[in-house]
Amino acid sequence: MMRAIKVRHLLVPLVTVLALAPPASRADTWPPGLPPVPAQHWTGTWEAAPSGTVPALPGASIRNVVHTSLGGTAVRVRISNRLGTGPLRVGSVTVALQRTGAPRSPDAVPGSMRTATFGGARAVRIPAGRDLVTDPVLLRVPAGANLLVTVHTPGDSGPATYHRSALQANFLARGADRAADERGGAYTGTVGNWYYVTGVDVLGASAAGSVVALGDSITDGSGSTFSANHRWPDRLAERLRRLPSHRRLGVLNAGVAGNRVLREGRGPSALTRLDADVLSRTGVRAMIVLEGINDIKGTPSVTDPRALEDAYRRIVARAHARGIRVIGATITPYGGHPAWTPDREAVRRAVNAFIRTGGLFDAVADFDAAVRDPDRPGRILPAYDPGDHLHFDDAGMRALADTVDLTDLTDLTP
Repeated sequence: MMRAIKVRHLLVPLVTVLALAPPASRADTWPPGLPPVPAQHWTGTWEAAPSGTVPALPGASIRNVVHTSLGGTAVRVRISNRLGTGPLRVGSVTVALQRTGAPRSPDAVPGSMRTATFGGARAVRIPAGRDLVTDPVLLRVPAGANLLVTVHTPGDSGPATYHRSALQANFLARGADRAADERGGAYTGTVGNWYYVTGVDVLGASAAGSVVALGDSITDGSGSTFSANHRWPDRLAERLRRLPSHRRLGVLNAGVAGNRVLREGRGPSALTRLDADVLSRTGVRAMIVLEGINDIKGTPSVTDPRALEDAYRRIVARAHARGIRVIGATITPYGGHPAWTPDREAVRRAVNAFIRTGGLFDAVADFDAAVRDPDRPGRILPAYDPGDHLHFDDAGMRALADTVDLTDLTDLTP
């Protein structure tokens, strides 16, 4: 598979920002009674962008399963009430390693359960529209591991901020606070969403920073195997972990199924959520943008390619202002899908021509060229198509990840 590369900007010093955490979170201090924090840096290892709200689960302990891209000696967790309408009351938050070899188990590795605090307190109220970051939690976390991040909500705080399409089995225990349970016997319910948890950072990772994948359902993983972490950003993280430590990056998945660049809908638009889901994340050095297909095929649809081109310019300008380089990914084919029309295909091809040759992006990952059927370039290769002619199976996800030139992400030449 050919890669289209156009490098224009050099990386600038590491950006480590937690803009959405209010001062009360004490996100950069060490919990009372523990030795001082080592002289190491935080790096983002996992993300799930809020995609909407659902009714709260009062009295429930929600055990979210999240997959690390990098490891470290401590963690901190971002809890979100960004889309809520009133204060979110959190009774407790715990972090543990999921029992090895059990991707659909609520059981923790014995001895790994830790309680997270907020300014030293177990319980906290998070204002509507805000994220809060826990104090550091002393727990050695491997790269490529599953964490159990459990949130207990003792009452009904109104609409719950969540990520709808987790493609991951998560667990519910109702009644008493079971957040600190190592054995998962009380977790008799399962959900396919992530509740409240929108980010995890690790301390002391031997890494150059993090890369954020800003996208829609393709980045979110639609079409890939459930509870297997086969989304293309997961596959990209696997590739990055094989690099020398000074070139590794954490991979943060800011994909939201149904998301658009220009319009609100399934989650805030890419332009609206750029600060919260990309620019404020920890240690961000680069971002990969794969968005636009829902603008082209949605209702109402974008009929003028210049609308998306202008939006990409705004995204790149805002990222560059933070010292973040931007890789543009071409929009993949969807011929055979019910929403496909010749006019929309013409818009897709025009937008891709701009991404490849417009000189806007620091580099280009030509996803379109990597996955299209050479005999029918408006369609996905059958070997990558799960059947809906839009998304990708596990093989297709790997092909997308393999298209990214790691040099575009990890060249740290000053």
